[in-house]
Amino acid sequence: MNSAANGSLASSASVDCLEIEKFNKLAATWWDPTGPMWPLHTLNNLRSKYIIEQVGRHFQTSASEKPLQGLRILDIGCGGGLLAEAMARQGAQVHGVDISDGNIAVARQHAQSLETAPVYELCTAESLHERGERYDVVLNMEVVEHVADLSAFMQACNGMVREGGMQFIATINRNPLSWASAIIAVEYILKWLPKGTHQYRKLVKPKELRALLERDGMQQLASTGVLVNPLNRQMSLGSLQLINYMLVAEKQHGS
Repeated sequence: MNSAANGSLASSASVDCLEIEKFNKLAATWWDPTGPMWPLHTLNNLRSKYIIEQVGRHFQTSASEKPLQGLRILDIGCGGGLLAEAMARQGAQVHGVDISDGNIAVARQHAQSLETAPVYELCTAESLHERGERYDVVLNMEVVEHVADLSAFMQACNGMVREGGMQFIATINRNPLSWASAIIAVEYILKWLPKGTHQYRKLVKPKELRALLERDGMQQLASTGVLVNPLNRQMSLGSLQLINYMLVAEKQHGS
């Protein structure tokens, strides 16, 4: 990352510079389904279906051949573009942003073969919010547990959802079970993710996210747990939200 870009991003309250360095090192592995990012490939298939179903129902487009057609979607912390590309294939106009220049470079290169590719940009959620950007859907997936200032980050994310629009948040709960399962087991025993990918103190409880959503005029519509089977490496949705979970919220009119 050049010094000017690094300084600009680092000035944002929510940016953790150590996280930028961490994900830059992993950037080249994003599109290898058998590499260190394989859990995200498996998770992406699961969450894409959930997002498309929820968005289609909310905007009453589920019967369409491309249920996201005409919708403007922001993918915050887009990484190498796994989720952004999945949304673009369903007709959405996708804007993917990340604070890792390595991730953005990989995402842009991979998207070259797409007929309608996402637009990728190296920037922060705060800078987008300051520009007055608004979206029908904001995807905030596996990001909140990596930011330095959760309150400021969520204020920016919430502010970019238009009235009647939606935000999806996926993260890891904070409790002894999630520590043992999502960090000790996944990173140190099974070694599915690099050690140090997650820090326990940064994990976020659902009630903490709901409070930040409600503060900014957003109301929870749905939630689900994400269950992981370590024996077959499969993932599924379920009612248990003690470890991995997703929240769906709507921006209230007049907010």
